[in-house]
Amino acid sequence: MTADYSSIIDGKKEAARIRATLKEQIAAAGAKPVLAVVLVGADEASRIYVRNKEKAAADIGIVCRVLQFGEDVAGDELLDVIRSLNEDPEVNGIIIQQPLPKHLDAKVLVEAVCPEKDVDGFGPVNLGRLQAGYASAVIAATPKGVLRLIESTGIDLSGKYAVIIGRSNIVGKPLSSLLLNNNCTVTVTHSKTIGLKDIVRQADIVVSACGCPKLVKSDWVKDNAVVIDVGINRMADGKLCGDTDFEALQKRNIRITPVPGGVGPMTVAMLLENTWLAFKRQKENV
Repeated sequence: MTADYSSIIDGKKEAARIRATLKEQIAAAGAKPVLAVVLVGADEASRIYVRNKEKAAADIGIVCRVLQFGEDVAGDELLDVIRSLNEDPEVNGIIIQQPLPKHLDAKVLVEAVCPEKDVDGFGPVNLGRLQAGYASAVIAATPKGVLRLIESTGIDLSGKYAVIIGRSNIVGKPLSSLLLNNNCTVTVTHSKTIGLKDIVRQADIVVSACGCPKLVKSDWVKDNAVVIDVGINRMADGKLCGDTDFEALQKRNIRITPVPGGVGPMTVAMLLENTWLAFKRQKENV
């Protein structure tokens, strides 16, 4: 496929295509995968995210069980819940909705999730499998969605230079492994990187996931580059924007994702796909 550098990368459209395929596959299976979501506290953004996941799951035939806990729930109680979900043969995927209250250790809770049910792909086993290039790795939903969006442009990844802005365990680090596994040359940058603009300017693929509103300007990006904006930032006027100056960049000879409507829908679609794949693997092992 020849890359087309003339239009915006439509995450909503790509996610809808993936969900439609999953819906057909799940219907043909004659059994519904089950996703358990552990939700702690009253964070409004988390509640909205979970409601969106519930709706998206129901639309394609996945059962979403939300386990709601109060702000002051003890870590040991949540560990017991996770162990119970691990042992429940009807539950195929488990996610710990973050952020969590400060008294809870997210790393301990995520690590407690059985790797085969860790559909977020945040656990150390799956992150290690991804880094080692194992096919059994459950790939974190956002990096997986980013890769699909890059591939949707038709660009040949092999040998391309990719620059990632952001080094989180949720996006930057797993995405670097994913792109390396696809034969890209990868540089991971962050807030302490010196000469960031000059580094980004060399990239064939730019992925910004640093939470810095409109950081990446038009003159940071070379012609024919693919730009994936993972950032979601709320401005003083209440409007959302990404980590890139989208208005200026979309006029350039590049491909770019919008915010919203780019990576967000793909993250949800990849979470659902991970749940479906976990369901299939577990049934094969019965």
